Amino acid sequence: MDQLLSLAGQNLISPIILCFVLGVAASLARSDLSIPEAVAKGLSIYLLFAIGFKGGVSVAAHGIDATLGLALLAGVVLSALLPLIAFALLRLMTQMNRLDAAAVAAHYGSISIVTFVAATSVLDSRGVAYEGFMVAVAAAMEAPAILSALWLVAKGGGDGSKGMDNALLREIMLNGSIVLLVGSFFIGWATGEDGLAEISSFIVSPFKGVLCLFLLDMGLVAGRGLREGGKILRPAVLAFGVLMPLIGSVIGLGFAVALGLSSGGIALMMVLSASASYIAVPAAMRVALPEANPSLYLTLSLGVTFPFNLTLGIPLYVAVSQAVSGG
Repeated sequence: MDQLLSLAGQNLISPIILCFVLGVAASLARSDLSIPEAVAKGLSIYLLFAIGFKGGVSVAAHGIDATLGLALLAGVVLSALLPLIAFALLRLMTQMNRLDAAAVAAHYGSISIVTFVAATSVLDSRGVAYEGFMVAVAAAMEAPAILSALWLVAKGGGDGSKGMDNALLREIMLNGSIVLLVGSFFIGWATGEDGLAEISSFIVSPFKGVLCLFLLDMGLVAGRGLREGGKILRPAVLAFGVLMPLIGSVIGLGFAVALGLSSGGIALMMVLSASASYIAVPAAMRVALPEANPSLYLTLSLGVTFPFNLTLGIPLYVAVSQAVSGG
């Protein structure tokens, strides 16, 4: 417990978290502070490229083995399974209609790449090693959750789903964040350590500073969601936004231990299983389930679960992973 409190305290006073808090506070206070959309998009492109490239370099150094293949399979299974659990929990706790529950559930099977990046930053700062191929697992966990959500709607005979047509398939497979993450991963894999050495001054040293600015923008967005979503965030819905990450992290922990991952790898698998998408899945839901309420699923994923994971979840997952692995 002392270790958890210490890690949580260190995390809460880190520049990364404080920038997010500043954004939330400024938004709730209705400040005119803002980051231009083009700048925010540029920051996200940088982060996706950097984390994908460094992950590819790590895989090049590690080599392809059974652990990598099993980890990718575990990611796909988790992404398909977690929405089913989230859907059942939502229906039990909130009596949310089937369409909205399926749309929300899809977000909790997919992942938040920014939460993943923040977790790697925490691990790096503490000198905790982790498997570089976890970024490939993150990419593998984007799409299956969307398919699970569509199945849930179809199973109930819902009318709000457009089904798996070409537009939706294109939205899932060619979503910009997925393309950039996977593409930069393969570039890093192909060029290895030599490629990293060539651009290290671009993607290593500035990384945390860029992450701070990006999280400032995320704080502004989250604050607006909290400010405007008060009517839909009933106590049971808020409780789900905190409970589901904890459930997901425990399931991710079980998979990670079974795979024999390192302490850092266990923490990242827990983070991936606990996070909720607010980029790829909302874009897909607009096409697949246009009748679902975007204010509900965006406010929950970005305004509730994301801040919880960023401030309290990541320290908890790191502490649990170290306790389980003895690291």
